[in-house]
Amino acid sequence: MSVPDQANAAMQRYWNEVAGPRWVARQAVQEARNIEMLEQLLEAAQARPGERVLDIGCGTGVTTEPFAVAVGPQGHVTAIDISLPMLDAALRRIAARGFANVTLLLADAQTHAFPAASFDLLASRLGVMFFADPRAAFRNLFNALRRGGRLCMAVWATGDESLQQSLPIEVAIRHLGPPADASPHAPGPNAYGDREYLRGILDSAGFGDVAIEPRPFNVHGDSAANSAEHASQMGAVQRLMDEKQADAATRAAIVDGIVAAFKPYETAEGLRLPATFLLVTARRAD
Repeated sequence: MSVPDQANAAMQRYWNEVAGPRWVARQAVQEARNIEMLEQLLEAAQARPGERVLDIGCGTGVTTEPFAVAVGPQGHVTAIDISLPMLDAALRRIAARGFANVTLLLADAQTHAFPAASFDLLASRLGVMFFADPRAAFRNLFNALRRGGRLCMAVWATGDESLQQSLPIEVAIRHLGPPADASPHAPGPNAYGDREYLRGILDSAGFGDVAIEPRPFNVHGDSAANSAEHASQMGAVQRLMDEKQADAATRAAIVDGIVAAFKPYETAEGLRLPATFLLVTARRAD
C-alpha cells in the first residue's frame, strides 16, 4: 500500500478518522443496505474474464470481490481507497477468499499516477463523490483507461430522491435548524445529483457515450429502530448534530422522530426505503 498525497486532505482525514472507522464497525449493516444497488451495478458493468478492473473507492471490498470472481485468474482487479481502516477490512475479505488477482492500493484516485491506458473497466459504487477536484480526478482516471475501455459507476441522486436520506434529515432540521450553507457540488454523498453538472465533468475529462440513468431501488434495514440509530451515527444527520453540538436529549428525540418516519416502510422482510441512484456509463472512444 502506498501513502495518499495531500490533494484531498480533508476527505482523507474524514475517511480515516471519522467515517471509515464507523463504517467498518457497522460493516455488515452498511453492506446489506445497498445490496440492490450492487446487483444493478454488477449487471451493468459486465466485467469479463481476463479484464483489468480499477475499483475506485473500494471501501471494505464488497465490490472488489465480485469483480475478482468475474475477471478470473487471467484478469486483475486494482482496488483503491484513501481510508486505511476500510482498506484493512478489504484486505481481510480478500485474504479470506484467497484471491490472487487483487491488488489493494491505499491512495487517492484523484491524483495517483496510474499507468497510462492500463484498465479495461473503471468501476465504482459510491466511491467517487468525495473528490476535492472532480474534473482533475476524472481526467486522471480517463488517462488510466485503455482505448475502447468503459466506465461504470453508481452515485447517489439528490437527497430528496431517496427516503433514507430525506426523512432523517427533515427530522433533524426540525430539532436543530438547517445546516450551514454549502455548495450543492461540494464533496459529499450527493455531489453528483445534478445530472448536467456530472455530465459536464465527464465530457471535459474526455469520456464519450456518457449515459446517466436514474435507477430506483430499496435501501434495506432490519427495522425502523435499527436504521434510525444507524442514521444518527452516519451521514447528514450525524454531521448536523455534531455541527449544532446537539445534547443527548436532542439526539435521542431525533432518533425517536426518525423511527416514527421509518415505521411505515417496515415489511415482513425488514425495512425497505425507496431510493434512487444514478447509473453512470461512458467510454474512452479516442
